[in-house]
Formats: sequence, C-alpha cells, structure tokens
Amino acid sequence: MVALRTRFFPEPPLLPLQPRRSDYDLNPVAKPEFPRELAPAAVLVPIVRRANPTVLFTRRTETLARHAGQVSFPGGRVHTEDDSLVRTALRETLEETGIAESFVTVAGFLDAYETGTGFVILPVVALLETGFLLDPNPHEVAEAFEVPLEFLLDVRNCRREVRSLRGQLREFDAFTFGQHYIWGATAAILLNLRERLCGDETGP
Repeated sequence: MVALRTRFFPEPPLLPLQPRRSDYDLNPVAKPEFPRELAPAAVLVPIVRRANPTVLFTRRTETLARHAGQVSFPGGRVHTEDDSLVRTALRETLEETGIAESFVTVAGFLDAYETGTGFVILPVVALLETGFLLDPNPHEVAEAFEVPLEFLLDVRNCRREVRSLRGQLREFDAFTFGQHYIWGATAAILLNLRERLCGDETGP
C-alpha cells in the first residue's frame, strides 16, 4: 500500500483550483461559452486497507438539493474555517460517515475536476485503516458501502453511456456493482485513479 503514494500528486494544488478534467471532456458542446467562477470543494477517495483493498463510497439521501440519491465520495464545498482542502475532505468525511481522522492517511491527490453544477473538486486519495466505525449522517447519507478496488480498476467494468440531462444528450462513464450505480463525476474520478495506479491513459 505504501507504494500507492508514489502514483499521486504529493502536494495539493494552490487555490484557486485549476481543473484539469471536467464533465465537459465528453460533452464539449455543453461547456459554458464564458469562464465562470467555480466553488472549490474536496472529496476523500478512501482506499480501505483490507487483504483485498476496497474503496468506500456513500449514497446520498433522496432529500438533498444536489445530486440526490447518487453515489459519491465523502466530501463537499470548502468552509471558511477550513485551512486546506485536505481539511475540507477530512471534515466532510467525519460529518457524513462518522469516520475519525485518526483512521485516515492521505496518500496524495488526483486531478482537480470541474462539474457542470459549478464546483471544482480536488480528489484526496487516502488509505483508510480497518477498525473504523460507520455512523452515517441520516440527513445526508442513505448508506455507506465498499467496492473492491480490483473491480474498479478492471476496464471491463466501466462503460460509456448516454442520457438526456437538462434537455441535452450527455455522455458519461458508469460502473454497476450489485445494486449500486456509480456515474458522472464519481466515475470520472475513478478513471483518473485507474490511470494513476495502472498507467492506463485510455478510456473504457
């Protein structure tokens, strides 16, 4: 697991974040014509240190204003009291899942990602020690679950799909694991993770 840390950016980028990937990579015609101010955010990409490593996800509640019911990583927008994007990711992880910072070791960072909803997200890759206790916030998290890392790194388990969003046809990548459907920004971050771990610069 220690070798994983050599695969990621060792230091977080400076604010303001400059996205290197976005929802518009597959949908360039949907990109806003003029630059817009993006709200900074961070998510934790928690790789659980099991004999067969897993990745921890959350499924958002159906009552949230944004991305209701979708699978995501723990995280959210920067708060004024956060002294760094790492602090944002750790704070949000604790608030959403109840996982204490003492179980988390930051391994590095993936490419900042711009969403169509106006955020620029820094994915913070972390190693999560076993023995943590889950206490999901019922107002934000419907459930937390794990997916084998091996499954997510297998190119055969990711597919390209098309659907109508806000009146436009959009392409996106997606995984299905059991009853869980992982798509959009979360799936794109997983592809970035696969590239870093496997040296795969091609899409599915």
